[in-house]
Amino acid sequence: MLRRPRRNRKSPAIRALVEETRLSVKDFILPLFLIDGINQKVPVKSMPGINRYSLDQMLLEIESCLKLGITTFDIFPAYTEDKKDRWATESHREDTFYLKALFTIKQTFPEACIMTDVAMDPYSIDGHDGLVENGKILNDETLEILGKMTLAQARAGADIIGPSDMMDGRVGYLRKILDQNGFQDVSIMSYTAKYASAFYNPFRDALDSAPKAGDKKSYQMDPSNSQEALIEGQLDFDEGADFLMVKPALAYLDIIKLLHDKFPLPIAAYNVSGEYAMIKASAANGWLDGERAMTESLLSIKRAGAKIILTYFAKEFALLKQ
Repeated sequence: MLRRPRRNRKSPAIRALVEETRLSVKDFILPLFLIDGINQKVPVKSMPGINRYSLDQMLLEIESCLKLGITTFDIFPAYTEDKKDRWATESHREDTFYLKALFTIKQTFPEACIMTDVAMDPYSIDGHDGLVENGKILNDETLEILGKMTLAQARAGADIIGPSDMMDGRVGYLRKILDQNGFQDVSIMSYTAKYASAFYNPFRDALDSAPKAGDKKSYQMDPSNSQEALIEGQLDFDEGADFLMVKPALAYLDIIKLLHDKFPLPIAAYNVSGEYAMIKASAANGWLDGERAMTESLLSIKRAGAKIILTYFAKEFALLKQ
């Protein structure tokens, strides 16, 4: 045989030389959950190893991650029910704990890149990403609320805005608001192809943000569809997004590849809470080698074309590579 592919697999040194996909902590954004209070570090039961942090504890966590080479953090707020209303008013109230925390984090760690989430569900009594009226999610009326939220987060120091709401036209609307208010340098990482997935439940546990009625299928994408992602991608591209995101990641590797091949923007993928929890639960039961399953999953996401991976495994991977 003239061609023997195994020659390029015969030793660790040669395998390293021909490695096509390499993971780095530089690829990762670490999602973090913020709660109000002091000296709070509350485990998320459905996400082993993941906690909800009060600001003082989150500052310590960010500091430890920066030392490991993780530089970008997506901060999600968990609000109590008494702070929620139909209009997500708390999301843009100047003295709300989330905005004050963002300002403190950025002042304390100016070298860190801070990403924020733009959607109504953490602040909405209805638990939906948009404004609810008579059981219907109102698209255009939601944009005004998202605009106030975005501007408040930018003023607090956000480097990247992450609209996860899936309302039509929101990227262009938010880009215009940012630019008109002097925040031309604030980036938009759009949740371009966010599917109505079964893999979000642990995240909703962490934020207590599950819908009170109905589901999110009228605005999040149908898992059956792939070509629709190209429509969403083109809209976000034309409206000024700086990054396009696919969420979830593992069940949608084909969508990551599709957007990577079509658009000249960096593609991000969200390795979501359910994907994390599955590996953790299997490893805890001895059904999988947790470290190998983690690495293989992250490799598959990057191999599919994701330049950036939002993952709860970021710190664990960084510690493994020390």
